[in-house]
Amino acid sequence: MASLRDAVRSLDPQASIINVASMDALISNSLARPRLYAIWLGIFAGVALLLAAIGIYGVLAYAVEARTKEIGIRRALGAQTGNVLGLVLRQSLMVTALGLAIGLVGAAALTHYLAAMLYDLTPLDPRTFAGAAVLLEAVALLASYVPARRATRVDPQIALRAE
Repeated sequence: MASLRDAVRSLDPQASIINVASMDALISNSLARPRLYAIWLGIFAGVALLLAAIGIYGVLAYAVEARTKEIGIRRALGAQTGNVLGLVLRQSLMVTALGLAIGLVGAAALTHYLAAMLYDLTPLDPRTFAGAAVLLEAVALLASYVPARRATRVDPQIALRAE
């Protein structure tokens, strides 16, 4: 830096170099605000995904728990544990798949608002959409499996007495 100042002074003693920065620093400073927005958007998207997963778990766990008596009656009538478990999981996953389809269509419709903030990504990035869908479907599977498994352990006699 000193040699650059000396060279400029030798050409023009009135000239001065005030604000010197590397090109990397200039580019980094110009991208600081969009980078901050992208970080905050990513954090909020992660929190939204977490809240969606918690909501799916809560709703499906409650729905399966409410069917404990029905499951007990099915067991009393001779249904095997695997059959009842499969029935509950299929119904839960069908509801979740419908919700995911509606959500993906809505998200795809709203992505053009984010297009200006994306760098090196398309607004309809298939990996992002598929990753979120797989995560939420896995949460739904776990959310329905745990209470369904618990409900299949209910003694059928207790379920029949409760009716």
